[in-house]
Amino acid sequence: VYTRKRSEFGRPCCFSDRPAKVMVDIPPDPSMASSFILRNPVDSSVQHSSEMSEHEVNTESVKVESRGINHVEGGWPKDIKPQEAEQTSRFRKKVEKDENYVNTIMHLSTLMEHCVRQNNTVNIYEEYFGEEEMVEMEYETPFAKTINFIRDPNITKRTATHLSWYPDTCMKLAVAYCSLEFQQNMNNMSFDSYIWDLENPKNPELVLKPSSPLVTLEYNPKDSHILLGGCYNGQMAYWDTRKGGLPVEVSTVELSHRDPVYGAIWLQSKTGTECFSASTDGQVLWWDIRKLSEPTETLVLDTTRRGLLENALGAVTLEFEPTMPTKFMVGTEQGIIIVCNRKAKTPAEKITSTYSGHHGPVYALARNPFYPKVFLTVGDWTARIWSEETKESSIMSTKYHLSYLTDGCWSTVRPAVFFTSRSDGTLDVWDFLFKQKDPSLTLKVCDEPLSSLRLQDNGRVIGCGSKLGTVTLLEISSGLCTLQRNEKNLATAMFERETKREKILEARHREMRLKERTR
Repeated sequence: VYTRKRSEFGRPCCFSDRPAKVMVDIPPDPSMASSFILRNPVDSSVQHSSEMSEHEVNTESVKVESRGINHVEGGWPKDIKPQEAEQTSRFRKKVEKDENYVNTIMHLSTLMEHCVRQNNTVNIYEEYFGEEEMVEMEYETPFAKTINFIRDPNITKRTATHLSWYPDTCMKLAVAYCSLEFQQNMNNMSFDSYIWDLENPKNPELVLKPSSPLVTLEYNPKDSHILLGGCYNGQMAYWDTRKGGLPVEVSTVELSHRDPVYGAIWLQSKTGTECFSASTDGQVLWWDIRKLSEPTETLVLDTTRRGLLENALGAVTLEFEPTMPTKFMVGTEQGIIIVCNRKAKTPAEKITSTYSGHHGPVYALARNPFYPKVFLTVGDWTARIWSEETKESSIMSTKYHLSYLTDGCWSTVRPAVFFTSRSDGTLDVWDFLFKQKDPSLTLKVCDEPLSSLRLQDNGRVIGCGSKLGTVTLLEISSGLCTLQRNEKNLATAMFERETKREKILEARHREMRLKERTR
């Protein structure tokens, strides 16, 4: 053990002179003289040159700006002509001899200096909005960059079925995980869903523990601590993040849906506690989380308007626009979109109209945030844009893709931009004002199918959930999330033109069918 006083640590070293001392003495060995070889001749070369070293210094370049002041000559007496050099020089000499001349110049120079400094500080000819016009003139190639990955922490991977951004700040993301493949739920498969903090994507901020895997999960826009979840067994549950990961209340099994809850949306209410849900059992149920044990209202999606559950169409997506508080839309397994009115007097009147658009289930349904009468549907191999005024066919559509489409959503900042995800792991960004045959940007996000999409309110970051539970966060280039000049007017004109064209075609088809009948 080496011990030393604490006070001696860090003491300065004191050096002193002392006489030389022999440490080692090696006596000569005569026997080694025989093995000594004399080297003859001895060559030695010397390179003589001065040593150089090279240094580079990168100095900051000084920006020099020239500023001018507009000086107009004047103030000459009436009897002197300013054009006559002789007269002006004579007058100048006379003034310079005056006693007040120096005092006046000193007084004026301070004023002049102030003006010069002001002129150098503030550029009165500066163009404040020059850059924005430049942005519109230049067309940049659209791109997107991956900013984060969030992976399902369980060994047995499940599909990320639904994403929900934390209201306002978007610094957290709630992800519902559930395997939707029939009878594929293994014994060791976790039921948990998670709330992730984007600054720590390795560990979830909160683990939500439902009684059955969550198919849908949605933040309450009025209270960011409250989340609504729709389960695989048809139950509804809600969480308060301040109270931990267990649900505050769960609906009773007998009064809940009989199939997985594919859509759950918060309603615009004064209390901020009302919501509604839809399922493939053909029912739309309204709830109040203050009493979640039973639904407050029920609607059966029977298009024959008899209210029979055996005739009901299974709901896969749900759409609600807060600016239309009584209207909502449902996308069904059969490819039909049903428009409903909650405040209708009789159950038969609640189903107002239907649109038959896809060969398979409608996986996404969204109203345009700028033109609520225009809505987007995603199903089979296409995405279609509809107008409420034309019932028989969509006004615009994308090409038929080789792989199935799984989800879609509108851009929150540009009226003609929307996103679609495919079962081959590709994300497509469409700008219908720029081109309609092909997407403006196609990104291969992952190898497995993409299952869900959700865009932040600022329109810049999009989350893509996959079948293996990986959520990829992508930042979209500014060109695709900056409103262009006159874009709203152009988009309005485009949607109106296409609606008008469809109406003319519908009228022509009706005319032809009538002729066929009379024949």
